[in-house]
Amino acid sequence: MPGDLAAVSRVRAEAMRRLERWDLEHLTFTTGLIISELVTNALRYGSPPVRLRLIHDHAVLVCEVIDGSSTAPHLRRAEISDEGGRGLFLVAQFADRWGTRHLARGKIIWTEQALSGPVEPPAVQDDEALLDQWDDDGL
Repeated sequence: MPGDLAAVSRVRAEAMRRLERWDLEHLTFTTGLIISELVTNALRYGSPPVRLRLIHDHAVLVCEVIDGSSTAPHLRRAEISDEGGRGLFLVAQFADRWGTRHLARGKIIWTEQALSGPVEPPAVQDDEALLDQWDDDGL
């Protein structure tokens, strides 16, 4: 995808059209948020090329954002006055699972959203409990 942030809305719109073709309209809001955050982070902090891949399995929707940087993102505690720093926290809230896979050149940040069962909003975890799952001593 192009290396500018203006590409994020176009990429998200194309992904939403793909979800509609797969009859997954109920996932458009959460998937759109996940795509926006991960693609924006890849364009801002990663290295080209940046790519998005959606995989529709019978049980999950996988979203992968690939970029050429080996630096993995991490959750952090954003201060009230911070304008940013909450994107990955939102991804962790809306995805059932997420993680990083390192490649020979670059990385993949992936998320999974379950397709089975009734569609309900994701359960909101206590902010501190979610953040405590990752070590942020290096910040």
